Formats: sequence, C-alpha cells, structure tokens
Amino acid sequence: MISKDALHSFQTDGAVYLPGLLKDWVEPLQRGVERNMKSPGPFVRDYTDDHGGRFFGDYCNWDRIEEYRSFLFDSPAADIARQLMGSKTVRLFHEHVLVKEPGTNIPTPWHHDQPYYCVDGKQNVSLWMALDPVDESVAVEFVSGSHQWDRWFRPERFDRTPLYEKDAQEAIPDIEENRDQYDILRWQMAPGDVVAFHYLTLHGAPATTSSTRRRRGFSSRWVGDDATFAVRPGKTSPPFPNCKLQHGEPLSGSEFPLVRDAAN
Repeated sequence: MISKDALHSFQTDGAVYLPGLLKDWVEPLQRGVERNMKSPGPFVRDYTDDHGGRFFGDYCNWDRIEEYRSFLFDSPAADIARQLMGSKTVRLFHEHVLVKEPGTNIPTPWHHDQPYYCVDGKQNVSLWMALDPVDESVAVEFVSGSHQWDRWFRPERFDRTPLYEKDAQEAIPDIEENRDQYDILRWQMAPGDVVAFHYLTLHGAPATTSSTRRRRGFSSRWVGDDATFAVRPGKTSPPFPNCKLQHGEPLSGSEFPLVRDAAN
C-alpha cells in the first residue's frame, strides 16, 4: 500500500503526500463532520473572527459518531499507519476534525504535536485527510526534517501564550518570518488525499481569507509498539480526563483501542 519512496520520504522529511488512498471514505466522513458540527463534543473549539469566518475544531468523538468509528476501524487508515510506523500493532490515539470556512482570518500557528499529547514514543503518525479540494495557498505546511532535530518546543495557545504555566521548554522559532531558512512542504490536495506526518514535525496552516472554499480536514492519529503514557506539566490536548494510566505505562485501555495487530 505504501511505496518504498513514500516510506523513505516519511522517515526523512517527517511528512509525505499520499494521493487518493482514502477517496472511498470521503462521503461517509463528510456526513460525520456535518453531524459533529451540529452536535459538538465536550472538547470543541469554535472560533469566529472579526471577518465572520468560522474555524471549527473538535476531537475524541469516534465512539459516538458512527461514520468516524467505521472509518477508523474498517478503512485502510490503520494499515497505512502500521506500514509508516514500522510497527506490529496500531492503536488509535484520537481523531481530530478541523474545518475552516471561507474567509477565516485565523491561521494555525507553527507547532508540533507531541508536546501537547499524553504520549511518548517514536512510532506515531497523523493522517491528515482532505474532505474538500485544498488549494496550495491554504494547505497545511510542514518543515521538512524537523522531527529529527531532537528539540521539543513548548506547547502554545493560538495567542502564543504557553499552554503549561512556567514551561521552560524553548519557544517555537519564528518560521514565518524566516521561511527562506527552511525547506517547507505543502501540497494541493483533492478529497481523499492524505498527508502523513510525525508528531514532532513542525507544521502550521494559513488563514483562508483568500479562499472561496471550505477546508474540511479529518486527522486520524495513531501510535505503535513503543507508545507509553506521558504526564505533562499541565492539561494535555486532548485531556483524556478519565484515563488512569501512570507515567511510562504502555498505552492501553478503552481510550486507546487496539485496531491492528500483525500477530492476528
């Protein structure tokens, strides 16, 4: 399913474009997103800027939205994740829906995900799937190779304040003002195309003020054999408030279901 070239790009760049792999699942996920937006979950983030553009985000709804559950357990997504991670097992970490309506003046700031997450381990991958055509001008962007910098940057809110009080981790470099110093990857996408990226790959997305299209993205986030639960200095995102795991314990339990196991 994954070519050697694509696997090499994921390992070296920390992000790889996989066109058309999940196109058969676009319509079910579109229905699921519409259901999600009409009935958000407890962790919803719904912003409307001063231009009237809407930026909707929600996660951890797979157990109540049938289309999400069907995709996560029955589609090839988990198999794609297993190949990219080089793992025998695949656990669902969570799903995350991001919808930017046309004219949204809110960019997604540069960041990488793992410092926000309650998980340690190198075997991980996010599959960002386009549910609408995505012009390159509003596509998610990735700093090639940043997952191999051996640097963890502090988690920040959209207003750039630290997520964790008194966080001593280094701040994100000013990538936007120094774009010529980085190899930045982005792709025009069709519905069903996927970008796979590592949890430590720096990424961000521009505002959609210049776009006349919705930009619906569905991210499925996966972990492999080496995943362990991590306690961070503050509330993680997602928070998983009912999880009873201790720091360093293997990721397991109903919040993180085993979806694939090569032994079976």
